[in-house]
Amino acid sequence: MADRGNLVLIGMPGSGKSTIGRLLADRLGRRFVDTDALVEASRKCSLQTIVDAEGPAGVLAAEETEARALDCRDTVIATGGSMVYSEPAMTALKRLGRILWLDVPLAALQQRVGSGADRGLAMRPDQDLSDLASERLPLYARHADLRIPAPAGASPEDITAVILAQLATTDDSDPG
Repeated sequence: MADRGNLVLIGMPGSGKSTIGRLLADRLGRRFVDTDALVEASRKCSLQTIVDAEGPAGVLAAEETEARALDCRDTVIATGGSMVYSEPAMTALKRLGRILWLDVPLAALQQRVGSGADRGLAMRPDQDLSDLASERLPLYARHADLRIPAPAGASPEDITAVILAQLATTDDSDPG
């Protein structure tokens, strides 16, 4: 993998990818991109509108399109939580940089997201957050270069500090 200086954040809905991504980009002096925002801009509607009109498959297809179109350097990229369902998307993201998994306990996610009914989550009507976690956690683990434990009580600033410390101790990373 050519080092483009990108960091790609993956994780469950409510794990803090966008919030922590912005903080991390600021601390590292890098750009920030949120693939959910890219999807909404290109489709000119909210993720929830896509889910309502096309179901989870519509969100997944839109996420994959945006991931495969990304061409950036020195950027922190926050992905949609369902991005890990797409091998082509994850392959494209892996080419762009290091994949960091924000691993947040399920109870904390449930507190932050609730039912997720209005968040545009790519999930079937019969699923809840626990079901999503059962499906997605093995995928996050498989794709991640680094697992970032994010305990329930940790602030976004605390988690950003953990990421910076982990990046500083890995061989092939230059966080600054």
